[in-house]
Amino acid sequence: MTEHYVTLYDSSFLPHGIALHTSMVRHAGDFHLWVIAMDDAAVAALRALDLEHVSVLPLPSVENEDLLSIKASRSRGEYCWTLTPFTSTIVFNADPTVERVTYLDSDLWFAKSPEPIFAEFEHSGRAVMITDHAYADEHDQALESGRYCVQFMPFVRGAGDEVAAWWQARCIEWCFARFEDGKFGDQKYLDDWPVRFPDSVHVLERLPALQAPWNATRFDPREAIVFHFHELRTMGAGRVRLGHYRLPSQTLTTIYQPYLQDLSRALADLRAIGVIPPPQKPSRGAWQEAKDWLALRALDRTPPRSPLSARLPEASS
Repeated sequence: MTEHYVTLYDSSFLPHGIALHTSMVRHAGDFHLWVIAMDDAAVAALRALDLEHVSVLPLPSVENEDLLSIKASRSRGEYCWTLTPFTSTIVFNADPTVERVTYLDSDLWFAKSPEPIFAEFEHSGRAVMITDHAYADEHDQALESGRYCVQFMPFVRGAGDEVAAWWQARCIEWCFARFEDGKFGDQKYLDDWPVRFPDSVHVLERLPALQAPWNATRFDPREAIVFHFHELRTMGAGRVRLGHYRLPSQTLTTIYQPYLQDLSRALADLRAIGVIPPPQKPSRGAWQEAKDWLALRALDRTPPRSPLSARLPEASS
């Protein structure tokens, strides 16, 4: 069976999205990836690259009246979050043969085959799966950001529709990048799903399968099936910002080094078609990075074992 996935991103996230696709070609087996392109530049680049097993959906082709009615009231990031609950429905409407589709954040990367994750999901007999942040104690933000992470979410056609529809309605009502009245973006809505939808929602039990910088000190990176590169952003001039998290050396070697190689290859492929994605973060000098390190100490937070930024490796052929 072809496993269907859906993600969304704009032109600034093209390198991440292409690196995600590269990892899927390597590990995901028989798959098809649907990409909702949030701006014209992303549409043009993806069509020029003509990536295998990818369908490009320009944003205007998937927006409905509800989404358009609130679009002007949301920032670009907030609008992406508002759109996320609709992604499974968008794919089901685009292709009536698709029976299951998994939403992916664009800054995910497959380190291994996802088959064990889907095997657990299928064994549960449920229609939707969510994943725990599984925070390390020093990074626990469950109260503000939510216990569960919107990152890897399978939906089964029909059986998962009630959950998707409820989530869509809530995000049309309110989806902002702030903590307010127990809500945060599209994500805090997931907190009560195991109780609200007990017969429909499964929580992944294999916690080390989905890793991220917020739990890197908790898990062996060799157990990661998918890694979420939260806060890793391009800075231009061949550099990336790794974020503020403390990253063990084994995670840097096992996960970050190969990901940066895929990111470098993605940027090279984009340059080959004349596309230079806009930097996501401004370049920062050594003095500013030293100030960041000192700020972490002033907050009594453990300084990161990794540098705050890094130079991308040369792309391999």
